[in-house]
Amino acid sequence: MKNNSDIKIMLREAGILFVITLISGLILGFVYQLTKAPIKAQEEKAIQAACAEVFPDAASFEEVQMTPSATVTEEASRNGVTLGKVYKAFGSEGAVSGFVLELTTSQGYGGNIRFYEGIQSDGTLNGISILDISETPGLGMKAGNVLAPQFAGKNVSSFTYTKSGASADNQIDAISGATITTKAVTNAVNAGLLYFDTDLKGGSANE
Repeated sequence: MKNNSDIKIMLREAGILFVITLISGLILGFVYQLTKAPIKAQEEKAIQAACAEVFPDAASFEEVQMTPSATVTEEASRNGVTLGKVYKAFGSEGAVSGFVLELTTSQGYGGNIRFYEGIQSDGTLNGISILDISETPGLGMKAGNVLAPQFAGKNVSSFTYTKSGASADNQIDAISGATITTKAVTNAVNAGLLYFDTDLKGGSANE
C-alpha cells in the first residue's frame, strides 16, 4: 500500500509530465501555424511548375472542383485509371485556354504511374509529364523519354499503340520490351481525353 509521500511524488511527476506535454503541444501548434503558409506556397509553386510542363503557353492555372460523369468514371476504372485533380489553364488575357488533368494508372508493370496531361480547348494534346513511376530500369522507365513525346501536339479522340511503327497521328510506338507500361500509359491518356471530351470541352468546367 502506497503512503502519502509516494502518492505526492506520483502526483508531482504526473503534473510535470502534463505540463511538458502541454508545452510541447503548444510549441508544435505554433510551429505548424508558422510554417503552414510557406509550405502551402511551395506546394502551389510546385503544382504551377508541373502544370507549366504540359501547358507552357499558359499564364496561370487554377484548380477546379469536378465530379466526372458516370461514363467517364466507369471507362477509367475498367482500365485501372484514377481521375485526379483538374486545373484550368489561363492565357495572358485571362481566357481559359485548356485544362491540365492529373491521372494515375495502376496497370504499370511496377505499380502506379502518375502524370499530368495538358489539353488545349480545341482538344489538342500538348503532352504529358510523368510525376511518379517505378517501372523496370532500361525498359518501362523510358516512358518519360520515349512515350511522352509521342503524344505531344496530337488532336485525336484516342490513341492505340503498335509494335511495328506508328503510321498515323493516333498511333504510338510501344517501348521495346515494355508493352505493359506502354498500354498502361496509353489507356490513362485516353481516359484523360474522354474526360475532356465528355465533361470539360465546351466550357462545362468554367463555372
